[in-house]
Amino acid sequence: MYLYAYPYPCYSFRRALKPTLAVVLTLAIVLLVYSRDAWYLSSGDREIARMRLSMAEPSTHLWRPEDAARHGESRPFNATIIALVRNEELDGMVYSMRQLERSWNSKFNYPWTFFNDVPFTEEFKRRTQAETKAECRYELVPPEHWDVPDWIDPNVLQQSIDKMNAKWVKHASQISYHQMCRWYSGFFYKHPALKDMKYYWRVEPNVKFFCDINYDVFRFMADHNKTYGFTINIYDDPNTLPSLWPETMAFLEQHPEYLSPDNSLDWLTDATGRPDVTARAHGYSTCHFWSNFEIGDLDFWRSPAYEAYFAHLDRAKGFFYERWGDAPVHSVALGLFAENRNIHWFRDIGYQHSVFSNCPDTPNCHGCRPNKLAPLTLWLNKEDCRVNWFRQVCASRRKNGDMNDEDGLCGECFGWLYTVYGMEYDIVIKESSIYRIYFGQAKFAVSHLTHVYLSMKTLNYY
Repeated sequence: MYLYAYPYPCYSFRRALKPTLAVVLTLAIVLLVYSRDAWYLSSGDREIARMRLSMAEPSTHLWRPEDAARHGESRPFNATIIALVRNEELDGMVYSMRQLERSWNSKFNYPWTFFNDVPFTEEFKRRTQAETKAECRYELVPPEHWDVPDWIDPNVLQQSIDKMNAKWVKHASQISYHQMCRWYSGFFYKHPALKDMKYYWRVEPNVKFFCDINYDVFRFMADHNKTYGFTINIYDDPNTLPSLWPETMAFLEQHPEYLSPDNSLDWLTDATGRPDVTARAHGYSTCHFWSNFEIGDLDFWRSPAYEAYFAHLDRAKGFFYERWGDAPVHSVALGLFAENRNIHWFRDIGYQHSVFSNCPDTPNCHGCRPNKLAPLTLWLNKEDCRVNWFRQVCASRRKNGDMNDEDGLCGECFGWLYTVYGMEYDIVIKESSIYRIYFGQAKFAVSHLTHVYLSMKTLNYY
């Protein structure tokens, strides 16, 4: 009996184990699905989904193509699309032109202005002009705006490049890349071809535009007093700019009068996302607007504050002895000297450069993965700076008592309402010191904003 009885407990154990394994496997699958946010989505992707943030075009009056036709104006503003491009990048430039013409410029016919440090070939001119009905202009960058300054020591430059290469700094050895960053930082807006221009839209070769844009973005900038518009907001490599923030602080010590009351200093110094990066950049978060897409007011770069700032940076020689990019230089300047309310996230414009994208989940966007910063390179999710920007926007609105801005950014500030009430707000109206939040037929009044900010703090907005 003993010999034959032994297997039965094992059989019973195996039979009992089967449902246990099934439960464990099911739980593992559920956990995997629910934890996908941790690796598949970036912090900004998750926040946009959590708040059900609208990625639609601005909910304000917009200048449509038919408005231009009705008023007999095809170009209501002195504005242009610009590109610094080499002759050998012709195919990539044609690709980008075709994308932007299809999605936007064929409706408004703004001119294209191309810049190069050498003359454009006839083939470049012929093929680019064939892509648009608008005027194309081909400009030469003056040598004094492009050449390596004579006060840059060649020996020190080579030593600096060797040090950067040892740290795997991208483009460290490409002198032309250093020149490009310096030109976009402090000289492009001085070119005679832009002398009479107010706004510009920068475009690079080999970029993608995914959405039909059915309004005049330059008119939007002017109507709403916007200084700068961006789509992508990410961290930078601190090895490219170790002295940028110390030099910036030295400049502010000399010129505190240039600091805007409505600045974005918190965004520039926010160490909550990547404290290691902020430490290596000596206090700068490295968050920046990716400047391969930027729509801007040229008068900001022409301002005394920015001109003095660029002159200070240029004398510090970081464009060559380090690899300061025009994106962090522009972003730091905007964060310090511009009003936060005048910096606009073009969330509705679908755009991709290299591995990063801005893809709205709207019907007029096609060919991209909605609300995914890095669709093909999940390890780059950590580079997302949008949550930092949301915090800065909310802090700015709180400081100014302006929770009803026309571009809809107050949605970030009231995102907590979705969590609390399980529905989105429709309208936020400021009546004296009372903020009324409307949910269809329901109405909530907040007479003291302390309660609002305490609720947001609970959700890590501050």
